[in-house]
Amino acid sequence: MNVLWKTTKYVAAFVMVVGLVFSSGVFSVLIYGRLSGKEWAISPYADAAPAVMRPADSMVAEPTPVPSPAPVKPERKPSVLLDAPIYRQHPELPSGCEITSLSMLLNFAGVTKTKLDLLSEMPVDMTPITMNSDGSPAYWGNPNTGFVGEISGKGKGFGIYHTALFPVLKANVPGAVDLTGTEFEELELQLSQGIPAVVWTTIDFRVPAKWVTWDTPTGPIKTTFMEHAVLLVGYDDQYVYVNDPWTGKKQFPVNRQQFLETWEAMGRQSISYTPGA
Repeated sequence: MNVLWKTTKYVAAFVMVVGLVFSSGVFSVLIYGRLSGKEWAISPYADAAPAVMRPADSMVAEPTPVPSPAPVKPERKPSVLLDAPIYRQHPELPSGCEITSLSMLLNFAGVTKTKLDLLSEMPVDMTPITMNSDGSPAYWGNPNTGFVGEISGKGKGFGIYHTALFPVLKANVPGAVDLTGTEFEELELQLSQGIPAVVWTTIDFRVPAKWVTWDTPTGPIKTTFMEHAVLLVGYDDQYVYVNDPWTGKKQFPVNRQQFLETWEAMGRQSISYTPGA
């Protein structure tokens, strides 16, 4: 009986020592996890799987996407008047208002080419003219394809439209833009950024009373012999300002409403280039 009692005490003491050792180990692990910033997950099934270390900082939050800023639209200034060069179409090119106006735009952009330099680059519709009995054209070229008629005045001349002239601008200024069909506000924004534009109007800045229609290789076209092109260089509440190759007048004021009516009558044609081009 005495031996049994001693044996029981020794077993109890051993169990207590083992328990203290285990508890001390677990407590040490927890203290280490707290001090090191890491958590230790211990499986309740110690025999089935080893302890797994799970760092508390292992989960990184996804960065919040930053939206791209909206493009800043240029500000329209109350008035603008640009100092662009003025060239006359006479005497060499009496029908060359468009190519002369383009030479003004190019020189303003830093491309030093004269109206005569640009002649070899300008497309030409060589379709010969066939006249009606009343002297009006029955069949001729299309100004959307190239210059129609004789630009030098040696024969009947007409002109060229934006679709055919734009490639000449683009070949010389990579940032060329065709603004045809836009609102006049777009041209004002161009001017507000310090860039003029070639625009189509009429030679007296009035809506023509007489229009003509002739057939072309690509279909009929309705137009007027009052067709004209100038360099638009400014505007304010009452006027727009143009460099006119016909008269040689620089920054010539035209009644704003009057000009808008002729510009719209000629199809709102205009070509220019982007800032920094």
